[in-house]
Amino acid sequence: MKAFFEVLEQLYKKVLFGATLESDSHNYIIYLNPAFSDQDCSTTASSECSDTLGVQGKCQPSSLSVATISVAPVCLKRCPEMSSARETVLLQLTVIKVMVTRILSVETEFHAKEKYREIIKILLKSSDVDSKLTCMFQNSDKLLCHMAAKCLALLLYFQLREKITLNNSWISFCQKNLSEYSESDKVVYCLWTLTAVIKEIFKDTCSQKTEILKQFLTPFHTLFEVFYNSLFSQHFENHKDTSKIINSLICFLELLELLIASRIHLKLHFTCQRILFLKPSCVLDVITWPVPAFVKRKFIIFIKKCLLQKVGEDLCRGSVLAFVLPDRRLDVDLLALADAVLQAVDLGLLTTLSVHGKPSCFGGGAVQPGRERVPGPDHVVLRAASLLIIKSLEIKFQNCASANQMKVDLQRFMSELLTFLKPHLQPSLQSHSHCEWLSRVFIEQDDDMLEAAKASLGIYLKLTRECEATESLTQEKEMWNHHTHENGYNPHCIFLFLLKNIGFDSTVLLDFLISSETCFLEYFVRYLKLLQKDWDNFFTICKYFDVTESKDSINICGCIFSLVQDKSSNQTGPSPLAALGSHRNAHAWVSWASDAASEPVNQVVISEETHVTPQANSLSPTRASQSLVDYDSSDDSEVESTDQSLSSGEQTSLYQEAMKKIQDTVGTSRNKKELSLELQSRPLVPKESNTPFSVDCDIAPNNIVSEVGISYRTVKCFEELQGAIYRLQKKNLFPYNPTALLKLLKHIDAIYNKNMNRL
Repeated sequence: MKAFFEVLEQLYKKVLFGATLESDSHNYIIYLNPAFSDQDCSTTASSECSDTLGVQGKCQPSSLSVATISVAPVCLKRCPEMSSARETVLLQLTVIKVMVTRILSVETEFHAKEKYREIIKILLKSSDVDSKLTCMFQNSDKLLCHMAAKCLALLLYFQLREKITLNNSWISFCQKNLSEYSESDKVVYCLWTLTAVIKEIFKDTCSQKTEILKQFLTPFHTLFEVFYNSLFSQHFENHKDTSKIINSLICFLELLELLIASRIHLKLHFTCQRILFLKPSCVLDVITWPVPAFVKRKFIIFIKKCLLQKVGEDLCRGSVLAFVLPDRRLDVDLLALADAVLQAVDLGLLTTLSVHGKPSCFGGGAVQPGRERVPGPDHVVLRAASLLIIKSLEIKFQNCASANQMKVDLQRFMSELLTFLKPHLQPSLQSHSHCEWLSRVFIEQDDDMLEAAKASLGIYLKLTRECEATESLTQEKEMWNHHTHENGYNPHCIFLFLLKNIGFDSTVLLDFLISSETCFLEYFVRYLKLLQKDWDNFFTICKYFDVTESKDSINICGCIFSLVQDKSSNQTGPSPLAALGSHRNAHAWVSWASDAASEPVNQVVISEETHVTPQANSLSPTRASQSLVDYDSSDDSEVESTDQSLSSGEQTSLYQEAMKKIQDTVGTSRNKKELSLELQSRPLVPKESNTPFSVDCDIAPNNIVSEVGISYRTVKCFEELQGAIYRLQKKNLFPYNPTALLKLLKHIDAIYNKNMNRL
């Protein structure tokens, strides 16, 4: 047996490095055919070689020539005298898995790949390896079961790629376990294997993905619905061993996500891909079960991804069509899911969520000795629940024509959401600034924040259009504005809070526009179009922000003055800095207070340490495919205007080139100064006053507030963004055509100048 193991070990080394095998393919089968007993592997293999393979003559393992390769020793755990049968089987499965991986890899040399392909085909045809691997699922050794499942999944995908008929024994095994729910571990490994095969289909670069997946799902698609009903009809509290049903839930949830993703990205239509949308209450009910918090978190995140059509996003990235055509049937299913979510919220879904769970820590959840865990809510659940409601409302309103019904639903569900959020937001939301909930909840997750902002803007635009068609908003303007603020969906407030969180930094907006990780381009364009038509309302809200900040500055300066007194008199007691923590922009105002005496107003930089810098290291074709057209062509093209397709390859190359040189263009301090001087040489807004604020914290005169207030800082941010985009465009570094975007920004500048000239 020792000699058998050593030869197998050398075979593993050669396959690992993609070396070509010299001996006859049949000779390798004896080393790859898994042995299940603890008897000597050589005896088992020899008998199987002569009885099963039908090779003429006696099989002699020692005669197989496998050249020794001088590589680092493989870390294999074995006894001094001989390896156990378990270790031998594990090594056999590893060699099979690596060999199939080498066949699927484009980096493997052609002749080596053909030899591996021939060996695997002989193994599948002659040794019934599929049945042997499924038998391993009944083994109590978890590592052996896991390796068997991984190996089987690759072998199944290999058969699909090579158009080899799948083994009937494996199909029967899956059909038997899926026909009714069972707590046995065989169900979990069956689900895991199905999931692994579909993942391989997604990851492959071949053009026949849809046909391969159709062939694979055909024997099972009716059974998935049966298993779905059986699994979610369980009474969790009645199970003695709850770990098994939890494992089944998690495994089936992953499989369900891939089925929905295949419907969206591979355009395959099976009933099993719609079971969530046909019976969404089954999945939503799991959130109300007495299951652990992490299970509820997985389910609510899964539903959120379904509503956002982001299921399977990680697998599909870089491997799907750049432009996904609209699917009317999918829209109907999403509406059914959104209705089910809102109905569940009506029945008290939010009260069942565990928000006070242990916060996640980098490297694990354990707290080091001597340190206390900082209490706090589970922000992942808060974000997911918030996005569930706001996105469900948007989807429902897209299919609703009654303005009164939309107002009633919006008020009811937003009130429910804000009531749910308020205890977990510190400091608490003020009654006059409910719109701040969005930036406060999503400050740590920019992609979800922009999805929520876009959904909120969509609700506002839809409701505005319906109200304008049935009633006069000018007569009820005050009541209408009150409704938008009370329910936290005023688009101007939401956008201004976003700008405040990033310190009115145009480079952050530029990162958002260049990055493919968020929907900022679509949101920003739609908001700019709204801003052109609703400038007066925007300016009124800006003045309210200015008054609020002036009041906050008085309180901040009072705290600073008190701090100086305490420091000079060496008084003991609570530090006044504790009071600063209750203000969102405390650090910004402290910086202002210390520098205002020596610097003019136009040199004071108000920044936020908490702003989120978007990741821009990956290009998702579904996001990157958005290009810009003439946004002024129609008022009804708010959504369609950013859905025009660009070539995915061209977009990717432009994006990568831009990211390589972006820092040299606008990222360094030297070029930022140059850009600032360039923009100041051709100002699009009135020149700032050089009069500094008084350090005694008196409220600034009205003319200064109007020039350096929120509206000015917003337009100044747009002006800097416009300059940065222009510079990148001149050097062909911007990843898409920004002409229409520059046109919108320039129009905002013109509106601002026109209104300032009236004052």
